Amino acid sequence: MQGENTDQPHPDAVCSIEIDDLPDGVIVADRTGRVLAVNRAAARLTRIDAGRAVGRDIRDVFPFRDHDGREWWKWLDPCGGLRTRTRQPECPVQLPGGPELLIAARLVRAPERGGDVVRVAITLRDAGARARLERSRADLVSTVAHELRSPLTSVKGFTATLLAKWNRFTDDQKLVMLETVNSDADRVTRLITELLDVSRIESGRLQVRRQVVDIPARVRRLIAGRVAAGEPEDRFRVEVRGELPETWLDQDKIDQILGNLLENAVRHGRGTVTIVVEPIEWGVAVSVRDRGEGIAPELATRVFRQFWRGQGRRRGGTGLGLFIVKGLVEAHGGTVTVQRGPEGGAEFRFTVPTGTPDFA
Repeated sequence: MQGENTDQPHPDAVCSIEIDDLPDGVIVADRTGRVLAVNRAAARLTRIDAGRAVGRDIRDVFPFRDHDGREWWKWLDPCGGLRTRTRQPECPVQLPGGPELLIAARLVRAPERGGDVVRVAITLRDAGARARLERSRADLVSTVAHELRSPLTSVKGFTATLLAKWNRFTDDQKLVMLETVNSDADRVTRLITELLDVSRIESGRLQVRRQVVDIPARVRRLIAGRVAAGEPEDRFRVEVRGELPETWLDQDKIDQILGNLLENAVRHGRGTVTIVVEPIEWGVAVSVRDRGEGIAPELATRVFRQFWRGQGRRRGGTGLGLFIVKGLVEAHGGTVTVQRGPEGGAEFRFTVPTGTPDFA
């Protein structure tokens, strides 16, 4: 027809484009089980071509079965059950020879309340992601239990001994025991703080309270603390290159970032630990370098994961420090990387923008 806009897409095509854009797999079937649509994600997850599936019975092309071998579509029974039923909760299923998937369904009725089922919208997700999350949570529980057991056993042992045999010990012996209890209590406190940081990072609840921060001064303050605790002063070297811009950052979190990177360099590296602070186009870059064995390039993407310790690295700590560093740097709008340092060893480099003040 003359004047008709032929550039407008067909409504069915628009629907197809929309479900193809969804991250989860989607299969749409009518009440009898005839497949009406399959999006790209569903085709990828099931390894069944959409063109081969549309128009066929879902039980023939997608014979989903649960762990007990029951046929999922028969169990779903779209036309049976209460007429108020509109959804089937997510559950694990498999295709013959395929990976485990998580499947859920929504029953589309007309009219919406109490009507007949006209379509079934099915969503699919890879069960591997949930398995990885469950393993991560199990690792967290295991790590926390392991890290808490040792200091709490020590605290319980020394306090019980002191309570039962107080008069048998000299003042010097009592002092050693109480200092050990105090140190182990600090260790438990640090672990709880790390776990709270991880929780805030993962949930997106990390707050950044900005103020003017003198990064070189914070570096020198942290080094002075380590020297006072017994580290040799010549173990550390600070280099400030060029004129630094004014930076609006969260001072406590910057201290935590620097403290974790210094602890990592001292614990796992060797030789002099060099901290370089220099301006970049949009902020400040800080590099923490040691002269140890370094980190293999193929492991560079793993070091900021939870619980990473790496083969051959001396045990100690929870393996959460670098994960927290990454979360705190990114909360400031910066980035953190690891590479081989100019004198060997590892170089952790993070950048932060100059930032702007936060006003209440």
